[in-house]
Amino acid sequence: MKGIHMNFTTIKKNLERNGFAVSCFETVGEANDYLAERIKGETVGFGGSVTLQEMGLYEKLEKNNTMLWHWVDPEFRHRQLECTTYLSSVNGAAETGELVNIDGTGNRVACTLFGPKKVYFVVGSNKICPDLPSAMKRAQNVAGPLNAKRGNFNTPCVKTGRCHDCNSPERICRGMVIHLRPMLWAEHTEVVLVDEKLGY
Repeated sequence: MKGIHMNFTTIKKNLERNGFAVSCFETVGEANDYLAERIKGETVGFGGSVTLQEMGLYEKLEKNNTMLWHWVDPEFRHRQLECTTYLSSVNGAAETGELVNIDGTGNRVACTLFGPKKVYFVVGSNKICPDLPSAMKRAQNVAGPLNAKRGNFNTPCVKTGRCHDCNSPERICRGMVIHLRPMLWAEHTEVVLVDEKLGY
């Protein structure tokens, strides 16, 4: 694991202990090549993910797969549950081996829980936190405000950059999912760690 982010050794060990498959890469290019080799001839759902967008992974995978991404067509949200493979990132990844996501509409977290038989979580090194409470805090106080700002929502966190646990009608933090272990439904759940800063 030469050249890999120093946190990867601990998080890899703990994720594997919890039953996740784990792959580690130094660069986006290496991670993209790996995923493109693993995912061929599939119907692939994409979560709403700045990480995946920054990686250019959609363009890489669409050469050999049928791609369903609601950022391309909002109608794909429901069809993603019927995909054979689903890709998402996370809002926080604990070195202790848990994955945290917050969602507003619910389609992204739903597809990581049930439906697609293969699920890949692509995680940049900036998402890694020491433990579950800090990963949850990161999801609420880093990813939440940045995603609300990206979506031009009128919420207090957009103005202050931190969570207020608000009751705004435009609140996007409506459900938090913590993956403690891979879901029983899935045939394969893999965490792809990339030693670059990706997404929120």
